[in-house]
Amino acid sequence: MKKQFLSFLCVLGLGLSTNAQVTLPKIFSDNMVFQRNVLIPVWGQADANEKITVRFHNQTKSTKSDKNGKWTVRLDNEIAGGPYQLTVKAKNTIQINNVLVGEVWLCSGQSNMEWSVEQSLNAKKEIATANNPFIRQIKISKEINSLPQNDFGSGTWQVCDSITVRKFTGAGYFFAKKIYEELKIPIGLINVSWAGTNIETWISREGFEGSEEYKEMIDGMPKISLDSLTKLNVSSFGKNIEILQGSKLSEANTGSFKELGFDDSRWLEFNEPEIWEKQSLGEFDGVVWLRKSIVLSAEDSKKTALLELSKIDDEDITYVNGIKVGGMAQWDASRKYSIPNGVLREGKNTIAIRVVDNGGGGGIYGDSSDLKLTLENTSIPLNGKWKFQVEALKSDINENAFPSLAYNAMINPLIPFAFQGVLWYQGESNSNRSYQYRKAFPLLINDWRQKWNHGNFPFYFVQLATFSTSGNSNEGCAWAELREAQTLTLQVPNTGMVVTTDIGDTKSIHPLNKQDLGKRLATLALKNVYKKEIVCAGPFYKSMEIKGNQIMLSFDNLGTGLTTSDQYGYIKGFEIAGKDQVFYCAKAFIKDNKVILFSENVENPIAVHFGWVGDASDNNLFNKEGFPAIPFRTDDWKTITKEAKYSFEKLK
Repeated sequence: MKKQFLSFLCVLGLGLSTNAQVTLPKIFSDNMVFQRNVLIPVWGQADANEKITVRFHNQTKSTKSDKNGKWTVRLDNEIAGGPYQLTVKAKNTIQINNVLVGEVWLCSGQSNMEWSVEQSLNAKKEIATANNPFIRQIKISKEINSLPQNDFGSGTWQVCDSITVRKFTGAGYFFAKKIYEELKIPIGLINVSWAGTNIETWISREGFEGSEEYKEMIDGMPKISLDSLTKLNVSSFGKNIEILQGSKLSEANTGSFKELGFDDSRWLEFNEPEIWEKQSLGEFDGVVWLRKSIVLSAEDSKKTALLELSKIDDEDITYVNGIKVGGMAQWDASRKYSIPNGVLREGKNTIAIRVVDNGGGGGIYGDSSDLKLTLENTSIPLNGKWKFQVEALKSDINENAFPSLAYNAMINPLIPFAFQGVLWYQGESNSNRSYQYRKAFPLLINDWRQKWNHGNFPFYFVQLATFSTSGNSNEGCAWAELREAQTLTLQVPNTGMVVTTDIGDTKSIHPLNKQDLGKRLATLALKNVYKKEIVCAGPFYKSMEIKGNQIMLSFDNLGTGLTTSDQYGYIKGFEIAGKDQVFYCAKAFIKDNKVILFSENVENPIAVHFGWVGDASDNNLFNKEGFPAIPFRTDDWKTITKEAKYSFEKLK
């Protein structure tokens, strides 16, 4: 009987082997684009030791899968052209249709790279005229994993038309549009972007292990499945929250948290507006209650009232004296709630907010002046200390909770797919650790290059745009420090940077003008990759010379000369300081392609800042080809993010 059973298992095993089918990763789909002029990797899974035959255009290649069923074929170089058919044959046959050969670019980063064509400037016009079958995109699904994956969850190549282009990356599409206009060859975009992601989630474990800056950090990251990591994270974080609050996490009594008479005297305090990742909760995702009480006179309690809560990440339900007055589920929207007559009362009044944070920064954020209660013509500031209590932890982890999560699920599955280069727009989520970005950004570039093992492929990136963030030359400015870290990354071979101080939006972190952004990225590629004789960047600080109370600045990347957009020749954005390290606005003018600076407030200047502020839209120094000068400083004073380091909650 035992022999018969074993024979049955052998037959069953043969049957399973016979039925096993050759498969391809999802990056291979109809309408795809292969990179021209390089060996073309095609890979997949099959039965162990199975013969695989790959046909494409005029070539045929064969190989055998290894003992684990893995196989790879490298097709010979192809010139731009198509459409062709890719056929992979083993026990079964796979056909991939309408394949083009041209230029492939990987577009990655956070929200400003993900920002779509339909969200961009003049969207209706751009969409209506976007029918171009030679431009294509594949959008990789947003996923995380604690271990490297062989394939991503979903995504197919889309041919550009007035329907599909709506979801194309705006920066990538306008880049592709310009490249196609110049080269008239197919362009493929691999869109691997995710709003709100920090840079650490895009770097591999091996990248961190090879870095002195991050080795100790990555040693604390367990090599376990995502499910196991999630359970361990929730358990560990929950214990830390309970220690912090001095009580067990429970949702049993949370219904009373909104009530005026609830006793919150034992609750801890937050400073508002400020995201809680920068405060005692750290990298927390879940539900938190906030409470603040104010005292009103009988007269004030009868006035028309408007409650303004700046912005809340992500969702809120807001109560006043136990009565719901508003709620919203949009993380970047300002909260303004009218308080119905009769809700306010003489004496103590309590505002209670139930905040849900699904990932990234959490809580109230924005300008302190936007956090207030307005009673007709009188405003009562609400910034400062608020009481808080955690209601619940999010039951899963987000893309920023641990290192390498997005890399494992979204980048690793693409290796070794061939492309020309990378377009990168990210940094906003790292601005609180700007100084460390000097190490993190070059690390990511070198990590990806090592993983693909295809040399120092082009890596072009976008410097943070103009935006009204806090800080300046005399207080220090994290946003400016992040721009500086990006500029320093130009020391990495075969990189290029687009400056956007003139095409940002002071009131939005998501500038709509992705057209000029894409064109500037394209100009870098046209100059450096496709060898067009053009100017591709703006003035870059070179040196300074001090003469009495004046400083004379020299620049590289002059193009055909320095100029300013001001019709009267006034140059803005420059500041100078003496030994006291106090900066004053400088008067500036162009002379012989140099910039001369002076200030009546600085008798003996020794340092210069240009655009050292979040909102650098005043900067108006350009070369005559229209590229803005790169923000810079000549000193290393007041570096406010130098001590901030990437970390995650250690699991116990």
